[in-house]
Amino acid sequence: MTTADRDRASARDHALAVLRLRGAVFAVALLPAAVAVVLWTGSATGRFDAAWDGPRWAVTALAVLVLGITAVLTALVATARPSVPPSVPLAEQDAPDLYRMIRDLADRLDVPEPSAIALTPDCDSWLEDEGARTPTLVIGSPFLWWMRVAELRALLAPVVAGTGPAVHPDIAAARRIVRALDAASRRPSVRTPARLLLRPTGPHSAEMERLVATACSIRAQTVDQGVRQVAQEQVGLAFAGWDRLLTRVAVPAWRMGRWPARLDVGVVSALTELSRRDRLAEGFTARLGERPACDLLETPGEVDREVSLLAARLFYGAPHSPDPRWQPIDWSAYPDEVVDRSWRAAAARLFAALDATQGFREEHGEPARPGAGPQEEVGRPTLSRVLERLTDEEQRAALAARVSAAAVREERGSPAAPAPGGALVPGGPGEAAPIGLPPEPVKSGREVLSEHITAAVCCAAVDAGGARPGLDWLDGPVLLVDGERRQDLAEPVLALAEQGDPLPLRGWLASAGVRPDKPVRLV
Repeated sequence: MTTADRDRASARDHALAVLRLRGAVFAVALLPAAVAVVLWTGSATGRFDAAWDGPRWAVTALAVLVLGITAVLTALVATARPSVPPSVPLAEQDAPDLYRMIRDLADRLDVPEPSAIALTPDCDSWLEDEGARTPTLVIGSPFLWWMRVAELRALLAPVVAGTGPAVHPDIAAARRIVRALDAASRRPSVRTPARLLLRPTGPHSAEMERLVATACSIRAQTVDQGVRQVAQEQVGLAFAGWDRLLTRVAVPAWRMGRWPARLDVGVVSALTELSRRDRLAEGFTARLGERPACDLLETPGEVDREVSLLAARLFYGAPHSPDPRWQPIDWSAYPDEVVDRSWRAAAARLFAALDATQGFREEHGEPARPGAGPQEEVGRPTLSRVLERLTDEEQRAALAARVSAAAVREERGSPAAPAPGGALVPGGPGEAAPIGLPPEPVKSGREVLSEHITAAVCCAAVDAGGARPGLDWLDGPVLLVDGERRQDLAEPVLALAEQGDPLPLRGWLASAGVRPDKPVRLV
């Protein structure tokens, strides 16, 4: 017996332990009924006299009560729907080469082939039990676009090997029990009994899954063993690039009511850029000449579009029905549709806050800028106003608080904002709200103020004609001056926002050919 066979046998032992626990629960539930049957049989045969009538009726009532409660709880547990992560189904006619590769892989592993294939906008792959003869293979879409065909086959080998244990009757039955109890534990009506049953079955279930994973990994070692290490390295790289693309590039677009329709193409660009910058990843660019796994799809562009829309719904909460305020966007239009619009929206908030706090100086007896009339000082969106007003510490604090509050209000009230409550996965209370990305670090008022000052400066630079909005695949929106990314704006802006020193920013504006007295074009 091989190591994989021993692990599979041990996994079956833990599955049988789960089944025995279920049997013990039903045995306890049937015990009063069995006692009642004995008492009624004894009465009918004359073995029990009239003195047993009271206990007999009491046990019968208890048996009926216990059986009724057990039947109700069993029905509620059986009808509880386990949470199934959303995915994009991939029919065989849409990816015949991919299905052929998975079928050949299953033959080499001597396991049943998956019943279907689906894609998910995440860096993960697994088998999903959807009630068919064999489970569905769910593949992370970034893997298809970034990995080569041989790497994808090596990566999926342990996953496909899991179809063998998945069709084993004892392991499959134990998994169904645990999934049903887990789903029922989220229903208030059966939460307590479901959790009580999960407590003894949990350790056996966890050990069963560990042994199954070990057995699958050992079985998969016979397939492309030399490529597996390279494939595992690509998993970490793909996760890093996908995370940066979502948080730095996709989220700003989603906030503006635009969803990038080619996220998987974008992750290839992001990972290529990451490989170029990271000296540890220098050798990875050579593999780009090999055949990418997305060539296994008939229409990769359409599949990428569906996965990208699912990512917007899954991570941000895009509406499920058509909405004119929520539109797809190509990468070529990203700088104008997302970067420029977000800058001008932030600049508009900054100047609105300046106008709202205009009375601060007069209340404290401070004169306006020499030679500036009321119409020039109030309402003109110029950088000169920003440079002069932020030299005062109290003005900076008041402006930072007002800008931060306005940004929060606008984001919550935006038509593209995610809807509160609910869950995207089945079994939740709704379908509108996203699962979400990891929360961003809480920004201080000065950090928010710095971002708005930067946006206003970028708008002024674009209006001056020497700059344009751009997209960096790893950092998101950037300012391009003469075709080159300007990365020296952060320090002058921080000097103004934190210390009230306008000289560094004035020098930067002069070097970029931006006149601070010219009005900034807002949204």
